[in-house]
Amino acid sequence: MRRQMRFTLMLVGAGYGVMLESVRPNSWRRPVRIVYRDTLRQAVGGGLPSTLFVAALTGFGIVAQAVYWLNIVGMAEVTDSLLATVLVREIAPVLVGVILLGRSGMLALTQIGMLTMGGQLRTLQAEGIDPFLLFAMPRALAMTVSAFTLGIIFSLVSLSVGYAVCWVESIETMPVWTFLYNVVCAMKPQDYVGIPFKFLFSGYFLSLCCDLTGMDATREDDVASLMPRGFARGILVIMIINVALTVGLA
Repeated sequence: MRRQMRFTLMLVGAGYGVMLESVRPNSWRRPVRIVYRDTLRQAVGGGLPSTLFVAALTGFGIVAQAVYWLNIVGMAEVTDSLLATVLVREIAPVLVGVILLGRSGMLALTQIGMLTMGGQLRTLQAEGIDPFLLFAMPRALAMTVSAFTLGIIFSLVSLSVGYAVCWVESIETMPVWTFLYNVVCAMKPQDYVGIPFKFLFSGYFLSLCCDLTGMDATREDDVASLMPRGFARGILVIMIINVALTVGLA
């Protein structure tokens, strides 16, 4: 049973370990702070163009089409609740998680996997340096902040682009601030907890999933075998977190 759930138990234990070590001042030495800052810059700065592009496509393909067709069939009153439920609560966390997985998660997996297969991690341990504190903890916390930041940006941009398309087509005549306010007001009380948690938990466990996959590499592994394994695990983590929080807060 433990062998079959080995990686799941590793992920749960690492998640608890990061929270435990992150509140200890001694854990935040200068190399750890450098890794945190570099990961935050790479995740937010590197993922921002992709997030803006995907958000614009989502606004044009989903928001604008939903507003248009709901007005056509005479159901404009449910537009705000539909956008809040489908786009902000369900689609945004998944797409932001996939962007972070492709832009930052695979990069971390490759770097740590090569260090593991090359024996550098064992060398660090022999020198008294804990790879978990040096790599996993700062990257997990940086990815948590990045996921929340990119998630808010994604939601705002997709709704704004969708509104702009509808305004050009004379489908919507209200000001953009009124449109966004109506979407926010259509959210349920549990959404104010569930949506931020989806972004935060997705970035947190996604980073740990990629880091642990790289640290768990063996001599028989190579980059070609690690990347599909890490990508499949990352997608599974994103979907499980989103489904679990949707069901739990329903």
